[in-house]
Amino acid sequence: MTRRQLARLVLILGALTAFSSMSIDMYLPAFPQIARDLAAPLGTVQLSISAFLFGSAAGQLFYGPLADRWGRRTPLLLGLTLYVAAAFGCAFVHTGEGLLFWRVVMAVGGGAGMVISRAVVRDLYDTAEAARMFSLLMLVMGAAPILAPIVGGQLLLITGWRGIFGFLAIFGLLSLAAAAMCLPESLPAERRSRRGVVEMATIYAHLLHNHRYLRYAIALGCVAGVNFSYISGAPFVFIELHGVSPQHFGLFFGANACGLIGASQVNRRLLRRFSAQHILGTASTVNAVGALLLAVAGYTGIGGFPVQVALLFVCICTSGFLYPNVTALAMAPFDKAAGSASALLGTIQYTLGATAGALVGMFHNGTAVPMTATMALCGVLGWCAIVGVARASSARRAPAQ
Repeated sequence: MTRRQLARLVLILGALTAFSSMSIDMYLPAFPQIARDLAAPLGTVQLSISAFLFGSAAGQLFYGPLADRWGRRTPLLLGLTLYVAAAFGCAFVHTGEGLLFWRVVMAVGGGAGMVISRAVVRDLYDTAEAARMFSLLMLVMGAAPILAPIVGGQLLLITGWRGIFGFLAIFGLLSLAAAAMCLPESLPAERRSRRGVVEMATIYAHLLHNHRYLRYAIALGCVAGVNFSYISGAPFVFIELHGVSPQHFGLFFGANACGLIGASQVNRRLLRRFSAQHILGTASTVNAVGALLLAVAGYTGIGGFPVQVALLFVCICTSGFLYPNVTALAMAPFDKAAGSASALLGTIQYTLGATAGALVGMFHNGTAVPMTATMALCGVLGWCAIVGVARASSARRAPAQ
């Protein structure tokens, strides 16, 4: 693969991986305006994030067997078409319930990009190279949390919140065109599964009985839980609680995303000297400790807003080490079932992430505690899952007594 081909592949896969961030982060500054315009409670608008995440979780299960049976391109193009249509649906909605419905449909369509991007990387690379590739993709994917709230804040001034969803529809349309014209099929016909779709779905049962895979999937879900708790609670904590303007909110949000991108690129270099498992153990410990300290700061108010901002940076930054390494290690043992493994991994990731985001909205009490406490819970559970993999591996390597 030439550098030009690699750059094109990274750009397309990065855009597909960024669908979740783009679809969530861009409309965060518009939450108060959406609630007023639709005459809906702010909690309903916050719930639209969890609706999107649950839709992504369900949609990814659908695409996994299809991608293993018919290749990567066809399910991808169908999913992106659905995403574009649903984005336009969100732009013209007039009720809070309608917003929730179209967000679910939008998520089901966008789930194709997330499943297929991971499967393509697994098709093309081994474990170490896959971890480096996932880190490289975060250069593109990580740009979404930086640019999306900033662009969303400006669109809010110019077009209102409906223009944000119009922009997302155009983004989906451009991604659809790029995938159709430039993304090659990475799963040749001879490597595709010959089983029926229903029979292939039973692969999910086998994956769930693979303890190593399941622990990594739970760990990835807990990382998502940390991040989506932050995403769900940040608009209130920053804008309403601490008086940050919607336009400046994007700057804070972007700074954390810069930390995530920087960590992912440091991860690429560290992988030349250390194993993915070693990096993962250290990063998960720092993430859990940072989240626990954040919960204490949120509850006691010690240090005020600056301390909370600093600890949020630590929690989000360490995700740049966690995401690529957990994903690569979870996908490593699977070849012909890479699509299904990717789909179930994403489903668990988004189900746990959506649950964490929903908890923040459910326990909203006018303080930062629901967000910070949920982040701490997810950080500790993710650390436990990663430690569980390490201990199980050590037990298998130990000589029989």
